[in-house]
Amino acid sequence: MGLLKGLLFLPLAPVQGVGWISKVLLDAAEAEMYDPTVLRARLAALHRAYDEGEIDIEYFDAEEERLLDLLEQPATGRPTAGHPRGAR
Repeated sequence: MGLLKGLLFLPLAPVQGVGWISKVLLDAAEAEMYDPTVLRARLAALHRAYDEGEIDIEYFDAEEERLLDLLEQPATGRPTAGHPRGAR
């Protein structure tokens, strides 16, 4: 039965491969996005840009809040449904 199923679904192999690659890339991007070390570096760069006058206070406040919210996420690093930023 496995051989027959494999032959029937052979034309879908490229689609399944693209789906697998997409999932791997998404997982890698999320791991980097929610990595506390990366978030702290982005926060430091944000403070440096504000101190040097490259960005205004409104952008600074909004981005700082977003980065701090990401740092406060649970250990999984992914937004939770109950979290106000979970829809992002």
